[in-house]
Amino acid sequence: MPPAPKQKQEYTLEQVQSHNSEEDLWIIIDGRVYDMTKFAQFHPGGATVLYDVAGKDATEQFYGLHRQSVLVKYGPKYEIGTVKGQTPKVEFPSPGTISKVPYAEASGFQGLPTPYYKESHLKFREAVRTFCETQLEKDAWTLDEAGEYASTETWEKMGQFGLLASRIGPGPHLHAFCKMGGKLPGGIKPEEFDYFHEMIAHEEVSKIATPGYVDSLGSGMVIGLPPVLYFGKPAIRDRVVAEVLSGKKRICLAITEAGAGSDVAAITTTAKLSEDGKHYIVNGTKKWITNGAFCDYFSTAVRTGKGHAGISMLLIERGDGLETEGIKTSYSPSAGTAYITYENVKVPVENLLGKEGQGFQVIMFNFNHERWFIVAGITRAMRLVNEECFKWAHQRKVFGKMLIEQPVIRQKLAKMISEVEAVHAWLELITHQMNNMDYKEAALKLAGPIALLKLRCTRVAHDVSDDSCQIFGGRAITRTGMGRVIEGFQRTYKFAAILGGSEEIMADLGVRQAMRVFPIHSKL
Repeated sequence: MPPAPKQKQEYTLEQVQSHNSEEDLWIIIDGRVYDMTKFAQFHPGGATVLYDVAGKDATEQFYGLHRQSVLVKYGPKYEIGTVKGQTPKVEFPSPGTISKVPYAEASGFQGLPTPYYKESHLKFREAVRTFCETQLEKDAWTLDEAGEYASTETWEKMGQFGLLASRIGPGPHLHAFCKMGGKLPGGIKPEEFDYFHEMIAHEEVSKIATPGYVDSLGSGMVIGLPPVLYFGKPAIRDRVVAEVLSGKKRICLAITEAGAGSDVAAITTTAKLSEDGKHYIVNGTKKWITNGAFCDYFSTAVRTGKGHAGISMLLIERGDGLETEGIKTSYSPSAGTAYITYENVKVPVENLLGKEGQGFQVIMFNFNHERWFIVAGITRAMRLVNEECFKWAHQRKVFGKMLIEQPVIRQKLAKMISEVEAVHAWLELITHQMNNMDYKEAALKLAGPIALLKLRCTRVAHDVSDDSCQIFGGRAITRTGMGRVIEGFQRTYKFAAILGGSEEIMADLGVRQAMRVFPIHSKL
């Protein structure tokens, strides 16, 4: 909503123009009058900038240097009225608003016919976006810069709102969540919740656009809870899932090691049965574990034998012998990326996920979903980058023209938009197929397409990052201000190209999956 003035007083242009000195400094921004006299000496850009526009309309100068959020935050304190005969033109979207900027949203949310989205998806997106913008986004930039994790209070808010449950997707856990008094965003019933609802939840969290802090809002949970949900023993599963979805406890997935990334079979962390057979004794290390620095539970891949058949999965609770240490990566420490050390950690045998020696199946069970989740997040981030570039091109002047009037800029925007639209169309198609297949069929038919989609998505992200940086120039390599979304994206988009399987692994997997169903008698 537009900032409300302290008093609704109208001033003529002549009246405003008379307040044009260092001791008495008024300016106009979009038909609103601001008294900058006391603020001038505290202006981060120096007082001279304000002195140059004293008594004048500074709308163009303001939006050439500042994001709208600056006016939303500080405007009400300094606004004293409006200009007579002028109506403010700049929109201040209310929480939950769908953007009107072309291609800033999926076409189905901008009024075009869609075979995928129903009324429930519209309601769900509005509810989740409103929650993210009012409860999560307001402090996200500050916390991301400070390297702070999302607080327990924030997690519990997400739990109460139903966002955590929504990010695990459709399934029996939603009915259990609602039976315990939980509610899903937008009043959606568990039986109508599908993968498009889940995709929307991931998209809206990603739209917050602070990559490190965004990951602290549950990226580890999205991939760490499914092994417990689908392979944990009932007593363990019910307790842990309830704790995590309520936001009271946090969980992550701990598979990768310094010597075992995409090559899962190379893990060396061991789990040996104790003499009384009641515990596994775990020793080893894990590296690059998202959220590991602050989690309570770790779905951990361990070696209980030799080869593929010697891998098992354990649910390990933080306690004696388990130590975590933060790892500095390209994005904020807010993500809680960790190096984990297990030293004679005692784990009850009841915490075995699935069967001993069948951990590889447990790991692979959720890999497709993890890759799909990564694509949903990075594609939404690219849409936001495109929106930022489109807006900037309409408000930045160079060589006496708006950027959008330069053919080279329109060419870049055309490439960025068309590539993201194509990736998102493929994502929607695969999501539709997920809604119409059971797990076995999806595992057989969608592993290859999802791998190739992830490959294509991260290649597009590379180009979008490059072109957006050229459009924003120096602001694209500045952490604050107009280009901060672009800077954050170009610094972190490569995470998606590596996590969940590198681009090279995705390319090979996609083709190998296609080879399995290739008709052997097909010839040129």
